[in-house]
Formats: sequence, C-alpha cells, structure tokens
Amino acid sequence: MTCIERASPALNQILLKLYSAEKPMEIDHHLYEFGSAEYHILSEASDPRVAFLSISTAPLCPGVLATNELSSYTIEMIKALCPAVVEIAESRREGYQLTLKLNLTKIPRGKDYIKVIKEISTVHSVILSSQLKEILWNFNSDNAIKGMHKPIKLVYNPREPFFVIRQPQQIIAVFPIRFAEKSDVIISTAFFQELVDVGSSDRYAKAPPCSWSAIPPPELRGEAFEDLSTNGGFVSFDISSHHVDGKRLDKTVWNLLNFNAYVRYHVKITKGFIQRRMRKRLENLVEVLHHRESLEQDNEQITRHQGCSCTKRLVRSSKYSILKQRWGNLGRKLKRIHFRLKIQGFGRFRQRWLRLPKFSSREYTKLD
Repeated sequence: MTCIERASPALNQILLKLYSAEKPMEIDHHLYEFGSAEYHILSEASDPRVAFLSISTAPLCPGVLATNELSSYTIEMIKALCPAVVEIAESRREGYQLTLKLNLTKIPRGKDYIKVIKEISTVHSVILSSQLKEILWNFNSDNAIKGMHKPIKLVYNPREPFFVIRQPQQIIAVFPIRFAEKSDVIISTAFFQELVDVGSSDRYAKAPPCSWSAIPPPELRGEAFEDLSTNGGFVSFDISSHHVDGKRLDKTVWNLLNFNAYVRYHVKITKGFIQRRMRKRLENLVEVLHHRESLEQDNEQITRHQGCSCTKRLVRSSKYSILKQRWGNLGRKLKRIHFRLKIQGFGRFRQRWLRLPKFSSREYTKLD
C-alpha cells in the first residue's frame, strides 16, 4: 500500500540504525520506493561522522521540468530541511539527481534526534511538492492570459496520472480513477458520492468543491485516449486562491499528490471492515444453527424417551389384557367343572321324586 506519510519509512529506519549504532558501521545500500524514487546511502567505517544520501526521482511533469536537473527553488527547499545537518555535495553520485552530505555529529542527542532524522527522510516529498508548486506558479502563464487553459499531466505514479488546469480565478485538479476489481469500483463510487454530498454542505464550505462524473470533464478534451479510459470515473476539485495562501499551499499540494493513495487506502479499509462484519455475521448465524441443532437433539431425545415409556405402557397393557383373557377362560372352565351336569327334563324329575324332607328346628326331641 502507498505510504501517505511525508517521511520515507525505509529511509528513516536505515538512518536511525546508522545513527544509533554503538560501533562505526559501513553501509552501501540501494533503496527503491513508490513514486519512482531511488535512494543510495553510503557510510564508511573510516569516517563514521559523515554519511552520503543520493536520490533520484522521475520528474513530476516531463514536458515542463528538466529530466535530470532540479530547480533552484527545489534546492533551496531541500537546504531548509535541517541546515545544520544537511549539505548539498559538490559532486553528485552518477545516475542520481542530488547527493546530500549528512553531518551525523551535528544531530542533537536525546529524543530530538528522532525528529531530525524523520525530517531528513522527507526529502522525496519535498522535491515533489516543490515541483508541483513551481508548476502551479509558472506554467503556461501566457496561455492563461489569453484564455487558453491547457491541462498539465502530472505523473506521481506512472499508473495513476492526474491533471491540473490553471484558470484565471481557480485551479482545477482532475483525477482519473482506475481499479482492477469490480468491487473496488463499487466502493470507490459510493465514497465519491458521499464525498460530493459532504463537500457541498455548509460545515465544509471552506474546503475545495468536489465533483464526480463517469465521463471525462470538458477540460480534458483532446487528451490521449489511454489517459481517459477509466472504470471509476473522474473526480475534480476546484481550488481557489485562499486554498493556496501561506501554509495552506503546502498542505493542498501534498493532498493533491496523495489523493489516489488515499482513495485506495479507503477502499482497502472498507473491504476489510466489510469482511470483518461478514465474518462476524457468519459466526452469529453458525452459533444460531448450532443452538437450533442442540435444541432439536434435546427434543428428539425427549420424544424418544416418551416413546419408550409409551411403548412400555402399551406392552404392559397388552400383556395384562392377554393375561386377563387367559385367566377369564380358565376361571370359566373351572366353574364348569364345579357345576352339575345339566340333563334336559332332569330338573322336573328332581323336583317331583327327589324332594328332600324339611326339618324344623323347633320340633325335635332330645335323645337320652
């Protein structure tokens, strides 16, 4: 991801290591960084008090600025970083635009050395900012007077050029937006629409007005087709005079240089946030499903237990009915055995001829 900070993290780390070393270190290190920047750090153990930093960077606008030379304004801006520590070397290293001589012994001790080294690590951002300031001040002044406002193509990253159009009352900055993935285009489009709505509110009236369009704005007519072929549209900022007054100029210039980096950073953070929310939502759904499965298992066990008890009751009731039926049949058979045999007409015969005499308890005589 592009670093939005002014100081180079890698260069800052190497200079801190060189300064904080207990023993003299010998360093001959090449470093490549975003924005077509190349560094070379040289430090010899025979002279640990001095280090040489060479830098080479592509011009921000090849058609306006010299390719291998830095302007006097840029040199003065570099000298103003840390005058006591940084010096411009008389002979620069071959293949580099500038070589700085760093007097390490003049870096203050204590906590201040971190701040000084970080200030030295911003040399690349100082070069780019000074080039953009110079372009905005001096480029095409004759055409501006005549009413001809030709766009200036600025190449901070070869894959992400942007345009600056200087007009009599304002400066228009146009950023073609390109993404490789469709999801990034959707997120960035929503971000640009929100940016336009927020920028038009009264709370941010002092900020540069912002607009977004899916087609190239009229100011870019006549530019190369490959520069206007985008899938994320075009974002434009209208910069007026009060946005470049005093200390605001440096902040405005740096924001223009890093707008594409900020958009990509926002898209990446948004995708990470969406993925975390989706992952959290998935975990909640899985937890709900596990809870439901556990409830179903408990209900199944309860139903199975109830079914077993009912089955036992049915078995018991069926066994009892079978036993009762058997005992009833056996009882009836036993009763049939105890009963007298029934002969047709024998009842009347018994009543007439086999009648027993009746005895009274009162009419009896005691035998001696």
